[in-house]
Amino acid sequence: MNPQPAVGPDKGFSQKVLNSFRKEELTEEQIKEKQAEWQQYTETPTEKKELNDFPTYFYAGFWIRFFAFLIDLLCIGAITRLTLGVASNFGWLSINDSYLSVYGLLGLVIYLSYFVLLTKLNHGQTLGKMIFGIRVISFDEMELSWSTVLVREAACRFILKFPLLFIGYIPTIFSQKKQHLGDYFSNTSVVTVNLIKAFNQEINA
Repeated sequence: MNPQPAVGPDKGFSQKVLNSFRKEELTEEQIKEKQAEWQQYTETPTEKKELNDFPTYFYAGFWIRFFAFLIDLLCIGAITRLTLGVASNFGWLSINDSYLSVYGLLGLVIYLSYFVLLTKLNHGQTLGKMIFGIRVISFDEMELSWSTVLVREAACRFILKFPLLFIGYIPTIFSQKKQHLGDYFSNTSVVTVNLIKAFNQEINA
């Protein structure tokens, strides 16, 4: 009678692997590291848990974000006048609102850089968001990475800057997590910091 085919390794298999490791002069610590690396292939994948999963009422609504955005536009306007305005007064630049002009391109760079740098370096808050007590959070990472910020604040904000594409902000009104187009692409949203602080103080009281 033919023997049954082997379904798995024999009893001496693990010892053979350990012996081969020792021939490679691996330490016990290195062997344990390899075991830890291989463990992922023996476990059933579990559903990825979302970070920063807040209750719905913690997310900042359309209007508070809109007014924060207006403050940011005032700040950007002031920066633009102090830089490009001065340059134009000295005759170094001619004022032209077209995006294809040098003035227009530099204005766009200031606009996008304001949101990118402040959002990244100030923990998700521009000046407008600081005034209204709101901040950007990610559902994938505890701290906003450069890649997340560049997608949200550079690529998506550039698209949303054009008048006909302002409709990309409308989902903020209806979506459960108050996300606009840029939030969906970067898996982010905006929360009200004061509500979180008040909740934590009440819990810890």
